[in-house]
Amino acid sequence: MEEHVRTMETITLDQMGAVKLMNRVDQKFMTNKATLPLLLDRIAPYYYVQRIDGVAVADYRTLYFDTSDLAMYTCHHNRKRRRQKLRIRTYRSTQTTFFELKNKDNKGKTHKTRIPVDVSLFNKVLQQPQVSAFVAENTPYPVESLLEQVENAFSRLTLVDKGMTERVTIDYNIRFHNRHTGIDKDISDLVIIEVKHEVGAPKSVIEEALLELRVHPKRVSKYCIGTVLTNPAAKYNRFKIKIRLIEKLIEASQQNNIVTNKTQ
Repeated sequence: MEEHVRTMETITLDQMGAVKLMNRVDQKFMTNKATLPLLLDRIAPYYYVQRIDGVAVADYRTLYFDTSDLAMYTCHHNRKRRRQKLRIRTYRSTQTTFFELKNKDNKGKTHKTRIPVDVSLFNKVLQQPQVSAFVAENTPYPVESLLEQVENAFSRLTLVDKGMTERVTIDYNIRFHNRHTGIDKDISDLVIIEVKHEVGAPKSVIEEALLELRVHPKRVSKYCIGTVLTNPAAKYNRFKIKIRLIEKLIEASQQNNIVTNKTQ
């Protein structure tokens, strides 16, 4: 995707710190790789792209933990207002790794708490005393009840509007591997966009562009989607419509690739 953001001005990690979103609202959108260049062309003059060492695309790797009966996943599936996710994530763009807890409260707001860990601990992080203490202090789950579940890898573009009031992440090349079942799933053609800005802010340039492209807000969790696609034992009734939408978006993107290749 580097070629599609080449005209965008750069924002650095340090400059990103100026984007203070103290009372923010998050919206997610799903589209595909066929639509993404159209979107980027429309919004390019109005956004900065984060570049690290001159590169805009950053790779991420995440491993989620849950109980043997998928207690945290099931809370999400059953629409429990209070719910948690536990994960270790490597931010390859900054060469940092964190063990993270995402808490959603009964008002729907998400709070993230994390501790830094060495990347060498990625596959044995639950065995570390500081992680066990973190889990005990912040969750109701005994650390010995937690198992490695679904792992994902994806590429990300990070944008900031030129008014410095909005952050956007664009994730694609999403792949899953379930360490419990051994099942892999590649949904690389899917694109997940998250827009973060202050509560009450008017529709932004990217939100207007998405609307013009008939891309509407959709709640989506990579952990939940990855679990459904790689764990046949997971309850999934509530996600059936969403999975079908993902399949249609991927099919449309692949059909577009076939047509493009034939005309070249």
